[in-house]
Amino acid sequence: MALVFGIVVFALGILISVCLHEAGHMGAAKSFGMKVTRYFVGFGPTLFSFRRGETEYGVKALPLGGFVKIVGMTPQDDDVEPGEEHRAMWRFPVWKRTIVMSAGSFAHFVLSFVALWVLFAFIGVPDPGKVNTSPATVGSVAPCVADFKIDPATKQEAACRPGTDQASPAAKAGLRPGDLITAINGTPISTYGEMRQTVQNLGDKDATITYTRHGASRTATVRIPEIQRLKENVVKPADQIRDTDLERVGILGVSAKMPLTTTGPVHSVALTGKQMGNVVVLTFESLKQIPGKIPALVTAITGGQRDPNTPVSVVGASRIGGELISVGDWTSVLSLFAVLNLFFGIFNLLPLLPMDGGHIAIAWFERIRSWIAARRGRPDPGRVDYVKLTPITLAVISVLGVFVVLTMTADVVNPITLPK
Repeated sequence: MALVFGIVVFALGILISVCLHEAGHMGAAKSFGMKVTRYFVGFGPTLFSFRRGETEYGVKALPLGGFVKIVGMTPQDDDVEPGEEHRAMWRFPVWKRTIVMSAGSFAHFVLSFVALWVLFAFIGVPDPGKVNTSPATVGSVAPCVADFKIDPATKQEAACRPGTDQASPAAKAGLRPGDLITAINGTPISTYGEMRQTVQNLGDKDATITYTRHGASRTATVRIPEIQRLKENVVKPADQIRDTDLERVGILGVSAKMPLTTTGPVHSVALTGKQMGNVVVLTFESLKQIPGKIPALVTAITGGQRDPNTPVSVVGASRIGGELISVGDWTSVLSLFAVLNLFFGIFNLLPLLPMDGGHIAIAWFERIRSWIAARRGRPDPGRVDYVKLTPITLAVISVLGVFVVLTMTADVVNPITLPK
């Protein structure tokens, strides 16, 4: 029930952000005097609507987004009433049209900024430097454990393989995220660092783990395996790791619940701006990698293992966000919401129809073409005929449609889930 509630809440957050995107277009258009006739949340049959001035506002049956109708977005859509021809959007200066078309993405950027600012100022971000001195609270439980090895494909440390490698002691003991380990073999444990050091010294020995869950004390006795691991503080490329960089230690198979640190409302403003810059860079990197992820999506749909690095649809993002809400991980919830809004904002500014960036690109193309014609003493070539661009627009829509179908299908039949 908590998961369903979380999914609904996160999906509602995405819907609100999309509606604010359209509200951004509407607000900017109205401020310049353009005629806005409709603003609706959802698609399909109208559930209800009302009129304020010249604009009809309403809600439709399918909560899959929203739309705003600005009269005259193209010269071929100049359907204003007689005497109001000057209010058609395409007749306004290019800089005003640019502001109107980019206002939707600006709304996403504002939402992303607010989410990250709240995160840094009041919720807190993980602080690895405080892990060893924090209580021994379980953050996640590994399903299995295995000796250190390099994955030849990624050139990084290979993850253990559930069902092939031995189950982790933590999984056998039934530990869950949020459990607080208080003692091992009767010796009190006060910090995560103490717990880890104690376990490392118990390789190939039995250990009785005492922990609390929801205020109740529990115990479990498990065998601690001795695993070959990379020594702490060893940071080397995979091809430079030698046997002297490895050690054999006992392992429980848990990671710490990371302690959080806040930075205050003022300092968080600069930190938020810096983080948004980092996310923008990562977003463009992700966009470049999308074509190479298509085969992995097809594999996931046809029964193969789902690569956690494959793209997700709104369905998948809502599921992940719902899982995070259900476990109370608001740090990750706000981070995911901020990243999604930045992605939406950037993607909508790509210079391709039917995205907002396509309309902006055409507006500036017309302006530059008119300027060049005037400099050469030639007549203004006029506006671009959007009808002639229909094949290109349909091609972009088709590619996006196929991608959406692939991601949604994968998110339904083989969803990405959070590690337990």
